[in-house]
Amino acid sequence: MSNVSDKRFLPEGKHLMMGNVAMAEGAIAAGLKFFGGYPITPSTEVIEHLAKRMPEVGGCCMQMEDELASINAVIGASLVGAKAMTATSGPGLALMSETISFAANLEIPFVFCDVQRNGPGNGLVTDPHHNDIGLMRFAGNGEFGVIALAPINCQELFDLTIVAFNYAETYRCPIFIISDAYLGHIHEVVSIPKKEEILDKVIKREITDESDIMYTYTYLDKETNQYITPKPFIMGTEYCAKTIIQQPHGPAGFPVSANKAIDFIKGIIDKLNNNKDKICLTEEYLLDDAEIVIIAYGLPVRAAYRSVDLARKEGIKAGIFRLITVWPFPDEKVKNAIKNAKTVIVPELNYMGVIAEQVERVTESGIPVIRIPKVCIFHHPDDIFKVIKEVAK
Repeated sequence: MSNVSDKRFLPEGKHLMMGNVAMAEGAIAAGLKFFGGYPITPSTEVIEHLAKRMPEVGGCCMQMEDELASINAVIGASLVGAKAMTATSGPGLALMSETISFAANLEIPFVFCDVQRNGPGNGLVTDPHHNDIGLMRFAGNGEFGVIALAPINCQELFDLTIVAFNYAETYRCPIFIISDAYLGHIHEVVSIPKKEEILDKVIKREITDESDIMYTYTYLDKETNQYITPKPFIMGTEYCAKTIIQQPHGPAGFPVSANKAIDFIKGIIDKLNNNKDKICLTEEYLLDDAEIVIIAYGLPVRAAYRSVDLARKEGIKAGIFRLITVWPFPDEKVKNAIKNAKTVIVPELNYMGVIAEQVERVTESGIPVIRIPKVCIFHHPDDIFKVIKEVAK
């Protein structure tokens, strides 16, 4: 048994890894016990790697007959106490949306890695396109909250996957890792911490001793007026919901009438909105005196760093506000980041500007928001620098 446990953690030090593999190893380090998936470009390396690694760590990797079976197997595994995840691309996410809605309703924790490719339809299957950003936010019928994290390199694919599993345990909602064809296939050095350092960060899935707890779903604490999300329940133990039925329900799981449905919806959404200060991870680069602010997430951030450095050399006060957490959108943090800006620039790997719309929504009237869309082609620093120079004139 100790041998299985030891194999969960790679040797401390530097490892050259493909992005998809780094994400998979992050999941294993976080305690992944079940992976259900179906091969689809450009995410296939995830299931290929886990097919080998999961038996080594006492877990299970199952290639299902399709995406529908994959996500349902993941939810079933989570219900009986296993940390579970899947990985796919846009068409797979579309097929899985009904079960994602089911999981959100019942607050079943799981992690979902979307290695995005071009669309609509089959699209160009080996080219990156952040066209699933909106689908992740509305990944199913009905209203519910999700968390989506956007790594920019292989190191973060490892590190943020551990964060994703911790968020799943804490907030019991669908957790997305935003990847794409470039990021999933790039090879970079990943520094693996000591086993003890990783274990200190990981929230375990374990049977609680609160077998007499009244509520197993999110509830409103009347004394503090705050939403409390209990630990995930585990079927087959005494700590389990009274009923498991996917319709509006109360904290104990019993169905509620239409006039009480709003309380249920508020709970599964506001448990995230009320904790944005903890959930919404961001980074700032040369932002203190910036008059031109770039807001970006994912791979465009890497090009933006170089663009800002070029601008600073020419005396242009540019800076970056990076979204690590894309959903829920950090309204207040974005407002604060651009309060002194003369112009905001949003480079995105999609044409419609899904996040640019969110930026526009929270930007004061009179401050222009300039979009730099790209489809299938990575932003070059010169693309962003050219826009910086134009608005700085």
